[in-house]
Amino acid sequence: MSDIWPTELRVSKDRRNLTVTFNDGAGFAIPAEMMRVLSPSAEVQGHGPGQKVTVPGKRDVGIAGVTATGNYAVRIAFDDGHDSGIFTWTYLRELGEKGAELFGEYERELAEKGLSRDQFGQRH
Repeated sequence: MSDIWPTELRVSKDRRNLTVTFNDGAGFAIPAEMMRVLSPSAEVQGHGPGQKVTVPGKRDVGIAGVTATGNYAVRIAFDDGHDSGIFTWTYLRELGEKGAELFGEYERELAEKGLSRDQFGQRH
């Protein structure tokens, strides 16, 4: 996977998707909500095994900015203030290829915890 890198990163006009095109021709439109709730940050993933957090209420989150981090990743800032997720090229590719499956798991976790993708005024 280290031979794969993006040739283009583009935020949609509505700030709801990041389109990533890779050097092998594969391309994906990754929803902001998916990137926010599956962020690789410690805030979402926790600091150790079993500490992952299910983040509700992010259906309407947008991308506030994308900043290069070395030559291997980007830091994505979201309009809810979350900006500590560093998305490697490998992780963006994984979200592109397996995003529907990963997001389905997230939706099951929400349901199990009685949470929703819609915001109820809570801030995370």
